Amino acid sequence: MQLEELTVGQVARRSGVSVSALRFYEDKGLLRSRRTSGNQRRYPRDVLRRVAFIRAAQRVGIPLERIREALSYLPEQRTPTMADWARLSAQWRDELDARIKGLMQVRDDLTGCIGCGCLSLKSCKLANPGDRLGKEGPGARKWAPIPGAS
Repeated sequence: MQLEELTVGQVARRSGVSVSALRFYEDKGLLRSRRTSGNQRRYPRDVLRRVAFIRAAQRVGIPLERIREALSYLPEQRTPTMADWARLSAQWRDELDARIKGLMQVRDDLTGCIGCGCLSLKSCKLANPGDRLGKEGPGARKWAPIPGAS
C-alpha cells in the first residue's frame, strides 16, 4: 500500500534534505503541509519533486523569493509535470545567461590581474575600473591608513 502522505522524516530521508531545511522551506512559503491532531506535519507525495526543484534552483543561485514565486504557479493536488518544470526554468534562463556573461567577464578581468600581478589601482579592471579612483586625487583611496604609520 502506498502512503498518501509523508511524514517530515520520510520526506527528509527520501529527498536528502534535513528536517530543519524542510521546516525552513515551509516557513518561507516554499512547501505546504497539513497538521495532524497531534500537530505533526504531513506532506503530499508531490513534495518530493518540489524539494528537488528547490534544491536545483538554489544550486544555480536562484533566490528563495524567486523560487517561492515560481512554485506558486504550480498546480496543487498533483505532481508537477515535466512541462511545468520546463515553463518555470525558462523564466530563469535569461537571468542565468546574464549571470554567466558577467562571471565570464570577471574571469577575463581576473586573468589580466593574474598576468600583471600588481592589482594596480590605476589600471586594474577589478579594483578600479576606468580609473574612477584617480578622479578623487592622488594617494591610496581604497586602503585604510595603517595606524601609527607616518
